[in-house]
Amino acid sequence: MAGHSKWKNILHKKEKTDAQRAKLFTKLSREIIVCVREGGPDPAANPRLKDVIAKARAGNVPSDNIKRVIEKAAGSGGGASYETVRYEGYGPSGVAVIVEAMTDNRARTAANVRHIFDKYGGNLGATGCVSWSFQPKGVIVVEREGAAEDALLEAALEAGASDFLAEDEVFEIHTEPDTFSAVREALEAKGYTFLEADVGQVPDNYAAIADEEDQKRMQRLLDVMDDDDDVQNIWHNWEN
Repeated sequence: MAGHSKWKNILHKKEKTDAQRAKLFTKLSREIIVCVREGGPDPAANPRLKDVIAKARAGNVPSDNIKRVIEKAAGSGGGASYETVRYEGYGPSGVAVIVEAMTDNRARTAANVRHIFDKYGGNLGATGCVSWSFQPKGVIVVEREGAAEDALLEAALEAGASDFLAEDEVFEIHTEPDTFSAVREALEAKGYTFLEADVGQVPDNYAAIADEEDQKRMQRLLDVMDDDDDVQNIWHNWEN
């Protein structure tokens, strides 16, 4: 099976979350709160919550912390009300960027996202301007060390994976969005742990940036965007 890996992007994200675990937990907490309020606190009856819990575990968030957030969300009738908002635009050299935010103040978030695009050589575009070149996919990343390729490939295919990529450091498994949970749970049941497990936007094609200054601006755009508390996910087609 073949395809284009997004592991380089994930690796960058992982390095940042290792250094900024508290920020990661804050973002995942928002996602858990929304899931609990929309579908209840029982992961067995709330598939979306189950997926977010798996995502939190992949980010090394302690189980006790996850449990406390769920209990707090289930017992709280007030608090901030978050909504998911998606922005699309272009980075330096025309790189396609999708930003997914979870916010209690849409005007504030839109202004912040626009400012970051503008400051680092990009521009915020209209809805749909780049999303046509991305496909929603489940992405599960397993560290190569300690995982036998043939066994993982067989388990992933049996569970319903649509693609399998063997990289230098990791194995990357793609699924359709509606089979992501089943594939993830099947691999978990076989004892696999994940560096990344989430449904995201995978680009159809990747674009290189030739200019070194544009490369620096693009990296800075991603870093600053990721540091914004409202931003949950960033997807792009930069071949970095």
